[in-house]
Amino acid sequence: MTFTKEFTFGTATSSYQIEGAHAEDGRTPSIWDMFCDIPGKVYKQHNGDVACDHYHRFEEDIQHIKNLGVDTYRFSIAWPRIFPQKGVFNAEGMAFYKKLTSRLLEEGIKPAVTLYHWDLPMWAHEEGGWTNRESVEWFADYAKVCFQELDEYVDSWITHNEPWCAGFLGYHQGVHAPGHQNLEEALKAVHHILLSHGKVVQMLKETFHSETPIGITLNLSPVYAKTDSTNDQLAANNADGYSNRWFLDPVFKGQYPTDMMNLFSKYVHSYDFIHQGDMELISIDCDFFGINFYSRGLVEFNAAADFMYQGAYSDYEKTGMGWDIAPKEFKDLIHRLRKEYTDLPIYITENGAAFDDQVENGRVHDVKRVEYVEQHLQAVSELNDEGMNIQGYYLWSLLDNFEWSFGYDKRFGIIYVDFDSQERIWKDSAHRYAEIIKNRSLKVPSSTVE
Repeated sequence: MTFTKEFTFGTATSSYQIEGAHAEDGRTPSIWDMFCDIPGKVYKQHNGDVACDHYHRFEEDIQHIKNLGVDTYRFSIAWPRIFPQKGVFNAEGMAFYKKLTSRLLEEGIKPAVTLYHWDLPMWAHEEGGWTNRESVEWFADYAKVCFQELDEYVDSWITHNEPWCAGFLGYHQGVHAPGHQNLEEALKAVHHILLSHGKVVQMLKETFHSETPIGITLNLSPVYAKTDSTNDQLAANNADGYSNRWFLDPVFKGQYPTDMMNLFSKYVHSYDFIHQGDMELISIDCDFFGINFYSRGLVEFNAAADFMYQGAYSDYEKTGMGWDIAPKEFKDLIHRLRKEYTDLPIYITENGAAFDDQVENGRVHDVKRVEYVEQHLQAVSELNDEGMNIQGYYLWSLLDNFEWSFGYDKRFGIIYVDFDSQERIWKDSAHRYAEIIKNRSLKVPSSTVE
């Protein structure tokens, strides 16, 4: 239950979820600004116009990060700040990220920067968004200026955060921006997102000759069958293909899983959007692999469902999102990745939980979140004892923030945010995380035991 000096502790956020300043310094709307304006899409029609006002309060937030004692802070860049119009670079937008990264470095905090955390510019969406193969070039142009302006300050780059969400939640299920419900569009979008990842990794290494590590972050959820029946096993296979293998296989094996291509072909007229050479580029060598882990999946057979599965009842303890708390299954996932996919260094780029937090006498006693974090960090420690090479852990999230279609109804932060006053209050989980980092151990120091 201890961590080496080399192990990296961090915390994470994303641009649209915390920045606010939605129309300042040249920023134009993203697909999330548009999506939030559609009645019924986001809880109480909340939006990210102000969010945590981090754009104006980043100095204060950096002090919180410093006081936590983390080694690194993961954040994302808002593409519409950098290119508010097609082909038009906005130096004012970039200036914010230069200030942010240089201040982090001054405080001894390493910036880990995600290029894409779902805020596609509206100008790109109006030309087809990720379904248009030209999006690969638009993303490369954007990444190029980020590398030119920021690479000297950045400790590590992540190309994309959770292509499953951007692709399948955005273009297939319709619960994320842009809110489409078309599997063919979703598969094209995912393909172009993964292709843009490969192109940008290649650019950083071959054009910039940079030694800054770069990788991708996938959200992975190990899937289990409710029973041992043939039908439920089939359901689990298909759920795993949709959630995990459709992303893992191209990135690490240079191919899409054939069983899923067959299953999807009922909805896809042609796979001719996959060009010669695409898969080699998508599976380009990276320096590390980022994993966002929150929960497991439990499924059962449903002949009427598109892919023959549906969620099954689970008696596991759950978070405020209704997600199973599953640290044991997290370990299963890492074992599988090591066996079937990659020996790259792994970073847990997000892990955390939402609960219904209340302020009582200026404190937030989020006991369940403390337990959740401890359980998952214990799993990380045990995995490293087995030689699984997990090199870092980023707790999601630094702040309560705009939780996408859930608006401000779900709180993932270890720091409570009063969205009216913008006051920040450390929850018990923040105090506990700081203690773990300081001691590099999950053991509670005897001096603090009451």
